[in-house]
Amino acid sequence: MAIPLDGVGMDGVAMNGAGIGAMMDVMPETRPQTPITMRFGPRPADHEKITVNLGFVDLGHVDLLVSEGVYANRSDFIRTAVRNQIERHADITRQSVARKPIEVGLRRYGRAELEAARAAGARLDIRVLGLAVIADDVPPDLASTAIASIEVLGSLQASPAVKRALADRLL
Repeated sequence: MAIPLDGVGMDGVAMNGAGIGAMMDVMPETRPQTPITMRFGPRPADHEKITVNLGFVDLGHVDLLVSEGVYANRSDFIRTAVRNQIERHADITRQSVARKPIEVGLRRYGRAELEAARAAGARLDIRVLGLAVIADDVPPDLASTAIASIEVLGSLQASPAVKRALADRLL
């Protein structure tokens, strides 16, 4: 069943699906999926766009909570739900970080740092939970010789050439 797009939410979140009224016509057992595209954070550099597929009934519950004033909009609900789940599983995160060190937040790797590692004969094993940035001034050959492995739980920003050079090292 195709339902027209709602458009863009109050804080710039593009959302698909209809309001709760249109969803009442859908049988719950059919549970078609409606994608919701979200952008987290106030500025483009601080977010990653994702798509979440929700059934019409689940989306209807979200819309009901928004219409009752519990949440400002759909994205407010989604952000709150994500944060609540992260908090709920914080012990798992702490245990994982204790077992295998990982940098949390934003970590930037610039040309000088990678050149210093290469000059010392060291190769970096990069692990980041959040956003890892390999600066635009880092050439692919430097990234390739200075980085042994890279694991990013979140998002990696690097030039397409650097990403290609590191493709075999991405965990």
